[in-house]
Amino acid sequence: KYMAGIDMVHVPYKGAAPATMDLMAGNVQVMFAGLGPVIPQARAGKLRPLAVAGANRSQALPEVPSLAETLKGYDGSTWFAIFSPAGTPQDIVGRLSRELATIMARKDVTEQLLAQGYEPWIMGPKALGSFVIAEIAKWSKVINAAGIKTE
Repeated sequence: KYMAGIDMVHVPYKGAAPATMDLMAGNVQVMFAGLGPVIPQARAGKLRPLAVAGANRSQALPEVPSLAETLKGYDGSTWFAIFSPAGTPQDIVGRLSRELATIMARKDVTEQLLAQGYEPWIMGPKALGSFVIAEIAKWSKVINAAGIKTE
């Protein structure tokens, strides 16, 4: 909305399932959702994917363009990370990171994630820290520009 310079009304839902049902029923015209909950409806022809929010096309729906193809610099990727409490000894952080990377690199795990629309992206603790700092800076600009306030 901010980058495209368009006006849309946000309709809050208590999850992807009721939002998807309203989209399929025509009660809302568009929705942003993680791929996992909507891939089955898209593949069945019940939903028409317009774009993926990441910087690149998704392996799960490679025929669907990314928003970045139209809005240069856009990246609204959803990501998940595993954190430990501050002060966790570095040897433990390192071992956890290595073990998680091993698990995420397994073919069966990768295939299962890809089937659900999630693309494994492995980074170490230092890279994750830098990534999180960059995400906070990026989204802080959007929040400030939109005048979003906590209630």
